[in-house]
Amino acid sequence: NLKAEIELMALHHKICHTLGGSFDTPHAETHAVMLPHTAAFNASAAASELAEAADIFGGSIGGGLWDFARSIGAPLTLREFGLTEADLDRAASIAVDNPYWNPRPIDRESIRLLLQDAWEGQRPKD
Repeated sequence: NLKAEIELMALHHKICHTLGGSFDTPHAETHAVMLPHTAAFNASAAASELAEAADIFGGSIGGGLWDFARSIGAPLTLREFGLTEADLDRAASIAVDNPYWNPRPIDRESIRLLLQDAWEGQRPKD
């Protein structure tokens, strides 16, 4: 579903660019950690576009993606890449500067909380 891919890519792409470009995190692994969190963030704003994907993961796209990543041994935390908790403030600021279009409005506080959850390895809640 191309529309679902676009809905997921906006914030996801921006945050992964921020983390890779500014903090030298590994590309694929950063995407693996962030996708469940960014999908959960956008789930309510793009519910119809993400419905098919959410159904595949038991109704929760963020939680389901996180469970899947865990089941295959993918990384689950930004901490695994050497990011410190102090880095999260800077990352949130960078991510909201010149933001991409996103189905849910973004603000620094929301992005900072999303990054905190990803740093800690929390299972996202849609």
